[in-house]
Amino acid sequence: MDRSEQELFQLLEKGTSGVMVVQEAQARLDAAGFEELTFQQIWGLQGKGKYYVKHHDTTLFAFTIGEKLSYDDTIRIGAAHTDFPCLRLKPNPDLAVGGYAQVNVEVYGGAILNTWLDRPLSISGRVALSSEDVMHPRMRNLSVERTLGVIPNLAIHMDRQVNKGKELNKQTDLLPILGFAKEGEEYAFLAFLAEELSVKPEEILDYELWVYCREKPQYAGLHEELILSPRLDNLTSVQALLTGIIESERQEGINVVALFDHEEVGSRTKQGAGSILLNNLLERILDSLGRTPAQAAASLYDAFFLSVDVAHGMHPNQMGKTDLTNKPILGKGLCIKEASSQSYATDCEAVAVVEQICRKEDIPYQKYVNRSDIPGGGTLGSVASSFLPVKTVDIGVPLLAMHSAVETMGVLDMKALTDLIRAFYVV
Repeated sequence: MDRSEQELFQLLEKGTSGVMVVQEAQARLDAAGFEELTFQQIWGLQGKGKYYVKHHDTTLFAFTIGEKLSYDDTIRIGAAHTDFPCLRLKPNPDLAVGGYAQVNVEVYGGAILNTWLDRPLSISGRVALSSEDVMHPRMRNLSVERTLGVIPNLAIHMDRQVNKGKELNKQTDLLPILGFAKEGEEYAFLAFLAEELSVKPEEILDYELWVYCREKPQYAGLHEELILSPRLDNLTSVQALLTGIIESERQEGINVVALFDHEEVGSRTKQGAGSILLNNLLERILDSLGRTPAQAAASLYDAFFLSVDVAHGMHPNQMGKTDLTNKPILGKGLCIKEASSQSYATDCEAVAVVEQICRKEDIPYQKYVNRSDIPGGGTLGSVASSFLPVKTVDIGVPLLAMHSAVETMGVLDMKALTDLIRAFYVV
């Protein structure tokens, strides 16, 4: 296992929620000498500077500034998302049913529900605690690194039709079992949470906690050419962007990484790509560097935006679900994603730029297009580019079982994506 694969596996294991993805990204940026900023302060940026700023703990921007500053500096932007389909704990979650302790959850994003059955599950996220300053609660990140629960399947003896397909009820069929209910223990989960945080139960005001799959990333295949893991969508992209921003330096220009939350639920939130965050970040960077509004606008319109998210690989058991002439295969390179609906934000000039980088650096790539009768999902690229109308391309590694509790990818595709991001940040 080389260093880049080790870093991917580490991110997949530690990035158990958007909060923890940002926490791990921050640790890597700190180690690489990046300086933390806040949106509440005045920025004094300098040439050859490396910076990052967080927003609501689940969105993060990192950027570097070239040593040679000029008014026509080019801006290179790469964006991915920190969230993934899963289950989220509701307030007042405790349930006691038939002697079992359970918790009440809701589905987050477009998860393949039946893949969450019979998996080792735990919780991750952040908790708000009471404080003396009512406008600033104490915030604590939490990732429980042991198995807390499971959502068991019903035995085939009790459902003889199960292999003919069954629709799961999101409210009643997905409640995790966390052990046995104890008599008189009305708030079992709250008591557990307080113990984990070493606080009193009454100090807990609210939380954003997600149920995550605890299965570990692992190699598969006769020659270990595949990777199986939870959260490949979209931590593969986060990993490639972090590597690119840390390892790539340009003498001139500005490199930006944007890691947004809430892509899986539409991006149109204060932490998502559908907010003014990215525009505000870029305007503040250029203002701090002394650009006039006209100079800043010129720089912004000359920027280039890579929206980095996973693509659908061809499924050998379901080949009829793939486009007739565009059939991405795992292990054959990254995907450039196109859609006439602009659910993938691409145009031929921008695509040509990416293709030329790939050809120059000998990076394998493929084209992905949905079947005309099977509309695919969208990405944050089309959302963000509506606020930042610059050349934009959607790219990513091809996956099998996208949005499953455990997804499958090709090892070589991760290398291709990382090599492209590195090259993108130096051209």
